Amino acid sequence: MSEEGKMRRFNVAGHCVPSEDYMVDISGKLEKIMRLIDDGSYFTINRARQYGKTTTLDMIEKALPKEYTAASISFEGLGDESFASPEAFCPMFLRKISKSLEFADVPLDYRMSWANNSIQSFESLGEHITKMCNGKKLVLLIDEVDKTSDNRVFLHFLGVLRDKFLQKKRGKDYTFHSVILAGVYNIKNIKLKMINEGSYVPSDTENKLYNSPWNIAADFEVDMSFSPEEIATMLSQYEADHGTGMDIPAISDEIHRYTDGYPFLVSRICKHIDEKLGRDWTAKGVYNAVKILSAEKNTLSDDIVKNLESNKDLHDLVYSILIKGEAKKFVANDPLIDLGAMFGFIKSSGGKAAVSNIIFELVMADYFISKESRSGTNKRISGVLHDVVKGGRFDMELCLRKFAEHYARIFSERDYEFLENHGRLLFLTYLAPLINGQGFYHIESQLTDLRRMDVAVDFGLDQFILELKLWRGESKHEEAYEQLLGYMGSKNADAGYLLTFDFRKPTNKAPRAEWVDFDGRRIFDVVV
Repeated sequence: MSEEGKMRRFNVAGHCVPSEDYMVDISGKLEKIMRLIDDGSYFTINRARQYGKTTTLDMIEKALPKEYTAASISFEGLGDESFASPEAFCPMFLRKISKSLEFADVPLDYRMSWANNSIQSFESLGEHITKMCNGKKLVLLIDEVDKTSDNRVFLHFLGVLRDKFLQKKRGKDYTFHSVILAGVYNIKNIKLKMINEGSYVPSDTENKLYNSPWNIAADFEVDMSFSPEEIATMLSQYEADHGTGMDIPAISDEIHRYTDGYPFLVSRICKHIDEKLGRDWTAKGVYNAVKILSAEKNTLSDDIVKNLESNKDLHDLVYSILIKGEAKKFVANDPLIDLGAMFGFIKSSGGKAAVSNIIFELVMADYFISKESRSGTNKRISGVLHDVVKGGRFDMELCLRKFAEHYARIFSERDYEFLENHGRLLFLTYLAPLINGQGFYHIESQLTDLRRMDVAVDFGLDQFILELKLWRGESKHEEAYEQLLGYMGSKNADAGYLLTFDFRKPTNKAPRAEWVDFDGRRIFDVVV
């Protein structure tokens, strides 16, 4: 409960306030950030949307020792006119600095001296910063720094900060002690964003990617995601208020399993359990919250779809990883991999690129499946839904038998390339409407490769373990049993399902649908 006696909440709609919101204890992260500030570093917190950047900046400001003064501003909501010219930018920037110091422990005349409308060039701005920072340890924090950074004026401003930083290091200037920029895009490569948007045209001799005015920035290596232990600190606050009797470590692990610690997703799950699911702080409650979250339209899912729709290369990369099961090495210096990681879509898993978390897998797979469904090529045969779902239970064996019939009738004559690239999507498109509303599935993108795709289907209290494979001969098919057995073991399942796509000519195919006993467990083996 807050100090005012008002019950706190799980906040997913803005930066969090400890007295009003349940918050993860990020003191360990703040200690690492504070060391950068003490060193006088300039750095960027570039993380995906709704990753807690604004809240982190607010907590940095509050955690600063008295020897520092924080000037915290944001470029959120500024129109392009503020960045149209130095004459527009410089007075705007100085007014924001002055306003930010309103509640700081500084003399009124010092605060008011920051605002100076007569300063309308970067040369004058630099001189003014020198005067105002002399004898001060001023920390500049700029949020949403990439919102309106679509022109040369912003790059020039970064250049001013860089030059003054270098001169300060030589003992020949005064400037901000530390500068922290927060945004989605990596400011080191801000030119790439501008070039892609068509707002910046580099010269023939200019390095398009790495010639950045922010090359002075220190590496920011603080993990902004929440660990299970950090999630537990938030749940402990909640438990102290409500006394639900939840198993905090177990629920923290379960939430982390679905979210990989993505801050917005963590808070969203908790919010749904608290407000929509009768405070069911069990594994089932987390499962039901994930069902709601993966199906709802929210700002983060909107952002995922927008970025996939607007960037074909990124769309194809995610599709190849998630649906086609292609192994992609995670190369941080690859601009496309870097873009996917910057948006929070992909991460490195064992050196390979994988979708960042299960909820993103659900949202992205649904997006691809929805596009496929609109093509009209995968309509289910009538009556399948009522046959497969009876009495609130899902019959996976019957589902696979029906799909095999459906596939043979509609898709068996399609060309090899189409089937190899899209066959597994056809099954997922067939499956999704059958479980819609009562369950969900997710693709274990970290485990997929070009030959296999591992899928877990949750329906009510039942979980079904599937492996989708491409036919590579009988000996390889035997190996598939062992692979599926390992996946079943990781899920504590006694039965598994193997769906194999055989793209040979019909005369060479050997369709099958049968139960196989293998090493003490049962596998339903289907070849289409």
